[in-house]
Amino acid sequence: MTAPFSRMGTANSYETALRNLSARQNSLVTLQGQMSANKSVLRGSDDPTAAAAAERATTRLSRIDSEQRALAAQRNTIQNAESTLGSVNSAIQDFRDLVVQAGSGVYNATDRASIAQQLTSLRDQILAYANEKDTNGQPLFGGLGSGVAPFVDGSGNVSYDAVAGQNASAGNAISNTIDGKATFMNVPTGNGVFTVDLAKDATGKVTNTGTASTDAGKVTDPSALTGNGYSISFALDAAGKTTYTVTNTTTGTAALTNQPYVAGNAIAFDGLSLTVKGNPAVGDTINVGTSTTSNLFKTLDDAISTIGKAGANVGAIGQAVTNALVQLDAGLTRTSASRGYAGELLNRADRISDVQDARTTQVTSDLSVAEGSDQDSQIKRISDFQNQQTGYSAALQSYAQIQKLSLFNFIGG
Repeated sequence: MTAPFSRMGTANSYETALRNLSARQNSLVTLQGQMSANKSVLRGSDDPTAAAAAERATTRLSRIDSEQRALAAQRNTIQNAESTLGSVNSAIQDFRDLVVQAGSGVYNATDRASIAQQLTSLRDQILAYANEKDTNGQPLFGGLGSGVAPFVDGSGNVSYDAVAGQNASAGNAISNTIDGKATFMNVPTGNGVFTVDLAKDATGKVTNTGTASTDAGKVTDPSALTGNGYSISFALDAAGKTTYTVTNTTTGTAALTNQPYVAGNAIAFDGLSLTVKGNPAVGDTINVGTSTTSNLFKTLDDAISTIGKAGANVGAIGQAVTNALVQLDAGLTRTSASRGYAGELLNRADRISDVQDARTTQVTSDLSVAEGSDQDSQIKRISDFQNQQTGYSAALQSYAQIQKLSLFNFIGG
C-alpha cells in the first residue's frame, strides 16, 4: 500500500505562519496592556464573570466611601455640639458662682443689682450657645427638625420652636443633631418631688419680713406623700415663743398645729421634711408645692429676678440662692447628660469608621482578585509576557527560514 501523502502549497505555508505570528503579536499586545493597567480584566469580554464581580466590588467601595463622607460630616456636627455643651456647662458654673456670691452678707442691694446684670449676660450667652449652628448652618440642638433658631426668646419666656426628639443612629451613621428639648427644656423644679419657696406678691417680690429661709427639702417616706400643696405659717404663742402651723392647702386641713419652732430643726409631715433657718416674723409663710417641669432659661431668669428683687431682705436672699442653686444643679445635670450622649455618639462614629475601614480592605481585596490586580497576578502576567515574547521571536526566525525554502530559489541554480 502506498503511504498517504499530503502536499501544502507555499502560499498556505506563508499564510499559516503569518496567522501564527499575528496571534502571538496580539497576545503580546494584550499582555502589555494588562501589565500597564495592572489588571487582567480590561473589558467585560475578557472575563464576564470576573468583570461582574469587579463591578459589584467597585459599587460597594463607592457606597462605603459615600457613607464615610456622610459619617465624617455627622461626626463634625456632634463634635461641635459636644464642645458647645462644654461651653454651656462652663457658663452655668460661672452663673452658679455668681449666685453664691450674691448670697454673701458683705454685698448690699447695689452689689446684687450689679451681679444680676452679669447673670443676665451669662443667660444670653447660654441662649446663644443653645442656638449654635454647624458649618452647614443647621442648628446643633434642633432635634428632629428646626427653623433658623430652635430656641425663641419671647419677652423673657424661652420656647422650643423645633421638633423634639433624637434621631436614631443607623448601622453606618450617627445622629447629626442633639435633642434640644431634652437638653434645655426638661428641668424639674425644686428637688424633683416638691418645691419650697417664701410667700410672694403678684410681682414676685417676697412678702415675708423675717430672716427665715429653708433648704430644698427631701422625701422621708415616699408612701406618705400626698402630692398636695402646703403652707407653713409662723406665729407667737402666749409665752412669746415662735410656733408654726402646717396647712394642707389642697384639702384645707391642718397637718401640724402650733408646733414650737427651733431654727435648724427639720419640719416633717406627710412623708417630706425641710429645714428652716433664721428667725421668721409673725405672719411669714413658706409654701410647699408639687415639682413640675421647667426649663434652664426660666431657672436662670427666676434667679436673676429673685436676686434683683431681694433687696436687703436676708430671708429672701437666702431662699433665692438656695432655690437657684438647686435648679442650676438640675439643669447642669441635663446638659451634662446630653454632653455625655454626644461623647458616646462620637465613640460610636469611631467604631463605625473602623468597621468601614476593615470592610474597605476586604472589598478592595475582592476587587483585586476579580480584576487580577494583585501582586501574584502581575508576576504571572510578566512571566507570560516573557514567554510570549520568546515564542514570538522564535516564530519570526522560523518564518524567515521558511521563506528561503521556495522552489524558485533553486531553479536555475
